[in-house]
Amino acid sequence: MSFSQQLLKRKSVAALTNAENGLKRTLTAKDLTILGVGAIIGAGIFVLTGIAAAKYAGPAIVLSFVFAGIACALAALCYSELAAMIPVSGSAYSYAYATMGELMAWIIGWDLILEYALASSTVAIGWAGYLNSFLNSIDVHLPSYLTTAYLADPAQGFINLPAVIIVLLLTGLLVVGIRQSAIFNFVMVLIKLAVIVVFIIAGAGHIQTENWSNFTPFGFGGVLTGAGVIFFAYIGFDAVSTAAQEAINPKRDVPIGIIASLIVCTVLYILVAGVLTGVISYTELNVPAPIAVAVDHIGMSWLSPIIKLAAIAGLTSVMLVLLMGQSRIFYAMANDRLLPPLFAKIHPKFQTPHLSTIVVGFAVALLAGFMPIEKLGELVSIGTLFAFVLVCGGVLVLRSSHPELPRHFKCPAVPVVPIAGILVCLGLMAGLPLDTWVRLLVWLLIGFAIYFGYGIKHSQLR
Repeated sequence: MSFSQQLLKRKSVAALTNAENGLKRTLTAKDLTILGVGAIIGAGIFVLTGIAAAKYAGPAIVLSFVFAGIACALAALCYSELAAMIPVSGSAYSYAYATMGELMAWIIGWDLILEYALASSTVAIGWAGYLNSFLNSIDVHLPSYLTTAYLADPAQGFINLPAVIIVLLLTGLLVVGIRQSAIFNFVMVLIKLAVIVVFIIAGAGHIQTENWSNFTPFGFGGVLTGAGVIFFAYIGFDAVSTAAQEAINPKRDVPIGIIASLIVCTVLYILVAGVLTGVISYTELNVPAPIAVAVDHIGMSWLSPIIKLAAIAGLTSVMLVLLMGQSRIFYAMANDRLLPPLFAKIHPKFQTPHLSTIVVGFAVALLAGFMPIEKLGELVSIGTLFAFVLVCGGVLVLRSSHPELPRHFKCPAVPVVPIAGILVCLGLMAGLPLDTWVRLLVWLLIGFAIYFGYGIKHSQLR
């Protein structure tokens, strides 16, 4: 039996053919690269850089970004090989299904909810914070009970209404169409990239080298912990693979989109981190808007509101891509009948998985409206790292079981790169707090209950 026949047995025929009779192919390599940049550059560069520098790594946060970038690069090469071989929606879920079977696919699909849905909620809360900060700067003050989640502050908060509204608006945009969403994302990406470049150029002239004198105040362990924390900043390049069935030439364009977006963002992260810790002491960066604080510190207060607007634009594009990625994963899982069929419905006019998108949007809006931000980021990081481990393992499995298959993009230096990717990701996971591991275990147990209670009884395989 050929590999394609085995894949058709493992994955539903609908999941592999809906690219032609369901989802519309409109995205080019440029669109996919911009989608990746849109998803990656957001909360990490505008929020987590300063916090991780102040609490974990100091000026050596630059090295933290390098280590996290290496882990992502190893995973990205593996993602690219599988995306070119299996150009279907579903990202790591689909790859696990094709290489390691249904149960492992369910585990990774359930795990990806931590990455995309919780990341969307986390970014929405950050978006609301920047919006509130900008409104305060122009003397517009929203009441705390409309900007603070109840579970974050029961005494003063009720609902984070701005976070809820932006999620629902983006959900509506995604229902209307992927092409319209890509155009909107392109505009948001241009805005935030322009402001980031302005900050790098303006800040470079105000660097004081004494701020780098104590380069590793928390030691090398702090650098690694910082890498685990800011790993959240790299989430997004894998979202490119969730749009494979909407790419015009996925075997060529998806690998380009994944690798190009990761390279662009890694370079920008390193430059921003270097300038940020050079113009102001890392001890002053434990704030929600570190770049704005740095701009004020060097006497360029006129740039501060522009930075905040760019952060709002940047976080908007991140939410857009993450919401899209989550709905496409649900779409793929529903096509395999592991989830109810409503998640696989395609809108007759817009040709988007509208019901999946709406359900995801409302769930994310509820989380963003009522949950605190503190622990969501750690859960997102551990979920993503676990997904990367399985993707790297998938490349090893396919190289062993089907070495004869045509590979339109080949991960170099196999098995060194996949094994290194697995070890690096596991190392970063080990640096995360114990309670994060406990939450991951509880989440997976809930997933097993759903799979054995519903999925296994309705599975396409059965």
